[in-house]
Amino acid sequence: MAEKMGVIELLLKQGLITRQQVNKAEEEVKRTGLTIESALEKLGIITEEDIAAVRAQSYGIPYMDLKDYIIDGEVIKLIPEDLARKHKVTPLFKIGGSRLTVAMVNPQDIMVIDIIRKVSGIDFIETVLSTEKGIQRILDSYYSVIGSFDEIVKSIEKADITTPAEAGAQEAPVIKLVNILIMEAYKSRASDIHVEPEKDTVRVRYRIDGILYEKHVFSNKLRNAVISRIKILSNMDIAESRRPQDGKVRMKLADKDLDIRVSTFPTVHGENVVMRLLDKTSVLLGLKDLGFSQSILEDFTNLIRRPNGIILVTGPTGSGKTTTLYAAVTAISSMEKNIITIEDPVEYELPLIRQTQVNPKAGVTFANGMRSILRQDPDVIMVGEIRDKETAEIAIQAALTGHLVFSTLHTNDASAALTRMLDRGVESFLASSSIIGVLAQRLVRVICSDCKEEYRLGKEELKSLGLLKLYRGKGCSKCMNTGYKGRVGIFELLVVDDNIRKLINARAPGDEIRKQALKTGMVSLKESGLQKVRQAITTIEEVLRVTREA
Repeated sequence: MAEKMGVIELLLKQGLITRQQVNKAEEEVKRTGLTIESALEKLGIITEEDIAAVRAQSYGIPYMDLKDYIIDGEVIKLIPEDLARKHKVTPLFKIGGSRLTVAMVNPQDIMVIDIIRKVSGIDFIETVLSTEKGIQRILDSYYSVIGSFDEIVKSIEKADITTPAEAGAQEAPVIKLVNILIMEAYKSRASDIHVEPEKDTVRVRYRIDGILYEKHVFSNKLRNAVISRIKILSNMDIAESRRPQDGKVRMKLADKDLDIRVSTFPTVHGENVVMRLLDKTSVLLGLKDLGFSQSILEDFTNLIRRPNGIILVTGPTGSGKTTTLYAAVTAISSMEKNIITIEDPVEYELPLIRQTQVNPKAGVTFANGMRSILRQDPDVIMVGEIRDKETAEIAIQAALTGHLVFSTLHTNDASAALTRMLDRGVESFLASSSIIGVLAQRLVRVICSDCKEEYRLGKEELKSLGLLKLYRGKGCSKCMNTGYKGRVGIFELLVVDDNIRKLINARAPGDEIRKQALKTGMVSLKESGLQKVRQAITTIEEVLRVTREA
């Protein structure tokens, strides 16, 4: 009773309930025999989640909301179903081999914790509190559907689902199937999941280290069920399949917050779905972690510490431009500076930095957003992309009036970014006086450290490349037999000096600007890549793949 009253007092203290509501609940307790917490919930005064959160606070342990929580299939096996249902407990995630976190309705039940310790074989059991409803949802989603991905697919196919209404996307097999896809993609380090309908099948591909790999193919009978479940998760209209939709969902996966951006697109064989996975709890890379050579790092650091000017980062989609911009603004962020960004979309939330997202429906475009930002007394502005003349002119105006501006363009190399600005309709003298540097970049895959091996080319081939030895990944379970694991950047940095300014003013072609930049020491993308080959970081094939058009 003391613990119960402790919870009630905390609810009162936090203003979640009033004394009059407690008195009303006590009358309900006398009439029905319910606990006072259940009475408060029954009367609609407070939710089960609010009560659970305050109970967790009174115990001094974390509260976990299990809505949209994904659990690794191997972890769920650690606690038998009968035990989990009897004691209202579910495993959540395992850290190493010696620590297991479980959610419980009654996390102070020492006897149950001892039982879990014995059946799981894990010595350290860490508890969090959750609602009975939340735990029941997990138990029904995971324990009621037994089997591998393929077995679950077969069980759903037998249902002969043909329409969204019949899809039953809330049913446990489909929920588990989509959860498996997300968990599997996350464990594979995938950045995107592609669900692609074809005439008779649905193909699932994961983008890992920039390359798409086929992971599953299943019957079209499952298409509506799987797509409906994904739409429900991302708050889309499941009845609308003739127009593109965008949505997003935040999921808990182990101890990570995972944001998933979802896009659907109608095709002749049904809706194509792409899910982009963003780990909100991942540590953003610092400039030193991006792959810069020492000389480029020093020059780029000097540029971003300038008081004003435009710095452009360029490259194709998926080349890591946003990551570089985040690393740059984080490197110069301080209490003395007001840094504001306008992005499409905001991918990671940065401390001390005001971030906003493009919203054309609300009239917030890059150009309009920039105008508003200039009235917010900024020192540094980050613009997701310069897409038109209007945005380019506002960026130049900001740079010429004492602001440092970061932005991106889609060009193959650094010199092309300068001519692209002129193509946008910007006057050459304005571009030459405002742009202080352009960084072009690509991402190359890193040789897997677990299966790295030396191999040889002919002496003449090695000599022509300026190489002594070559390395590659043989392929192993750690890298899914690709020979690569992870990615790193290669860069060319064009610093705008007096000679480059003269060429911009003369509207010289990109090739001429590039020759001048190389003459004064710029390292090309290909040479930056070859440096990584010499350091046994990547392969010659990988460098040639990403620099073919540069």
